[in-house]
Amino acid sequence: MIEFGENITADPDAAASREWLETNGLGGFACSTIIGMNTRRYHALLTAATHPPVGRMVLLSKIEETLIVGDERLELGTNQYPGAAHPQGYRFLKRFRLDPFPVFTYRAGGVELEKSVFMAQGENTVVVEYRLLSKPKRKVDVSLELRPLIAFRDYHSLTHENAALNRDVREDAAGMCSVEPYNGLPRLYFGHDADALTRSGDWYRNFQYAIERERGLDCAEDLFQPFVLTYNLGSRKSVVVIASTEPRAASTSTQLRKKETARRRALSASSPVKDELVEQLLIAADQYIVARGEHRSIIAGYPWFADWGRDTMISLPGIALATGRFDVARDILLEFARHVDQGMLPNRFPDAGEAPEYNTVDATLWFIEAARAYVAYTGDAEFVRKNLYEVFSDIIAWHVRGTRYGIKVDPSGLLAAGEPGVQLTWMDAKVGDWVVTPRYGKPVEIQALWYNALRTLEEFAARFGDQAGQRRYANMATVAQWSFNRLFWNEKKNCLYDVVNGGPPDASVRPNQIFAVSLHHTMLQPDRARRVVEVVERDLLTPLGLRSLSPEDPKYIGRYEGDARARDGAYHQGTVWPWLMGPFVSAYVKAHGRSAAAVARAGDLLQPFREHLRAAGLGQVSEIADADPPHTPRGCFAQAWSVAELLRAAVEDVYAKTTSPAKAAASTATASPAPASAARR
Repeated sequence: MIEFGENITADPDAAASREWLETNGLGGFACSTIIGMNTRRYHALLTAATHPPVGRMVLLSKIEETLIVGDERLELGTNQYPGAAHPQGYRFLKRFRLDPFPVFTYRAGGVELEKSVFMAQGENTVVVEYRLLSKPKRKVDVSLELRPLIAFRDYHSLTHENAALNRDVREDAAGMCSVEPYNGLPRLYFGHDADALTRSGDWYRNFQYAIERERGLDCAEDLFQPFVLTYNLGSRKSVVVIASTEPRAASTSTQLRKKETARRRALSASSPVKDELVEQLLIAADQYIVARGEHRSIIAGYPWFADWGRDTMISLPGIALATGRFDVARDILLEFARHVDQGMLPNRFPDAGEAPEYNTVDATLWFIEAARAYVAYTGDAEFVRKNLYEVFSDIIAWHVRGTRYGIKVDPSGLLAAGEPGVQLTWMDAKVGDWVVTPRYGKPVEIQALWYNALRTLEEFAARFGDQAGQRRYANMATVAQWSFNRLFWNEKKNCLYDVVNGGPPDASVRPNQIFAVSLHHTMLQPDRARRVVEVVERDLLTPLGLRSLSPEDPKYIGRYEGDARARDGAYHQGTVWPWLMGPFVSAYVKAHGRSAAAVARAGDLLQPFREHLRAAGLGQVSEIADADPPHTPRGCFAQAWSVAELLRAAVEDVYAKTTSPAKAAASTATASPAPASAARR
């Protein structure tokens, strides 16, 4: 349980920096700050995934709450308007906790009131419950007014007062009403047990979203209040309102709560190790698993990302394998296999459901690594043989003959990629036509992934009796390894070049080289692997992950702030990425062996994240952080690969937990011997 008292809730700045998240397994979600003040356009009580996991629409932004004690009206909400916060309901908030979902405890007018919010799995449904904990000692009437504020917009946009909105409130049945403000958008149902419903039809104007202002974006919104629900609290202890895209009676709230509580309890009990950090990360991991068609996928991050091919494949081992959810892993692998085109995995599925985008060189190689990890955890090579091996063979063939964006094996046996104006690696920031880190040619982590893929396919071919394929992949891997050691070693800096492209190699010290050590199959001999780890540790390691560029580099930017151009310019020019702590931990343990000291050091590297789980996205791990101390969390407050890689590293490298004999072998993989010619040169 994560909990805050008045030392945090009474401080609007401290409270507004802590955000809670509820998800529904469809891509829909609810989120806000712990005082209920929306500071992002993405904060809302119900963001529905109309075409799971995309097509996300903010339907219900928030509910304004007024506790009425006798003649006194006590506003429990908090909003930011130009120049002032009004009302200031945070003054009545005495406690906030995740237990297991958001619970708010208010004290006002001698009344203690508890509010809880949760989403139902598999539905665009949010349940908001209010429970009376104590009444005033004096005899006085107590009631509660709830005023829903609706937006009905794409979750990337903002709503403004307009005459096109349909103000009609339809009463579908006793305790059930609905609104459909615009044609073509979902009808929103409200199941309630209110004593009275009063139609109002008021616009609330000029909400200010501070984080949008910081990001240099439009930050003002108007919201519409269609009706007021009034509850008399004199004769009952609890009331409820359920907002959903399908009719849900208020009486179903108890059943929904029990079902969701049991589901989360079962998740927690399934933790592979009894460690608080691992258990919290396991619960966090569940929030990224979403439906896509008949299968499943992984949302890259909340509140604004959909499912990306690269992020999904990097996240799969931590989200679905380290947690023992092998059915989810199979589902994801099958779903993405359907979308392989010209030997490439999609980089992104657009929100509006258009054709997938294929501008990535690494997602496809991470796809092969995810399948290798699946077999290592489960021993289920037959699944790969039946469903994936032919796809993988075709992927390699396309990379040999050449596919989109100049992605092609060159005469060195290494993988070249890149065209002007296109970003293909994970360092993919782009502003207009400006690709911030183009990395055209042969990026270091792409070669590490390419070699890992070839050796993985060599192993699969041997398992499946494909002798010709086994020889082909082995020969290709050997050539790639020889070329890599000849071209990429930077003797001056005792580490690897970041990009080799035919001209002077890029000697920027970046974290991409860590994958040449951390991946299952590595081209580096142990002495070079240790030196890479040492340089990365010295120049890039922070308590919250690895910097994306050394502070010694003139291009280094220490803080991620400003407008879109400034932020994207800093995104991979120093900014810290928590997900990179996973491969660094793996590389550290591989380079130093599984000695007690190395494992203890690996565990220590994960410790700062225990506090981070309470500092930004509650129970979650942020997308990025400032490169300079104090490493303020930035970007998405909940990022899949951040959670996944920390979870994977904890399970595999700190606790060495295995679920099959194959997994035990996988956790102790070492470098393949370099060809003699490479060693001589």
